[in-house]
Amino acid sequence: MPRMVNCRKYQKQLPGLMQPPYPGPKGQQIYETVSQQAWSEWQTHQTMLINEKHLNLATADHRKYLQQQMDLFLSNEIFDRAEGYVPQSE
Repeated sequence: MPRMVNCRKYQKQLPGLMQPPYPGPKGQQIYETVSQQAWSEWQTHQTMLINEKHLNLATADHRKYLQQQMDLFLSNEIFDRAEGYVPQSE
C-alpha cells in the first residue's frame, strides 16, 4: 500500500513520494507534504521553464528563481508559465 500524504497542492490525501526528492529540510518538507502526482506535474513544468526561459542551473539566480517557482506551484499560488509553449494538439 502506498504511503499517503495530505498534498498541499491538491488539499487531499494522495500517494506520496517514495523518498525525499533531494537532501535537507526542504526535501523532507516536500516528502511529507507533496503527492507523487503534484511532484510529477512540477517536474514537467520545471522542464518547460528551464527550456523556454533558457535557465542555466549553474547560475545561482536561476536556481533561486526555479526554487521560488516550485514553492508557488506546489502551494497553488500564481506561478510563471513558459512563454511560447504550445501544447501538442491530438
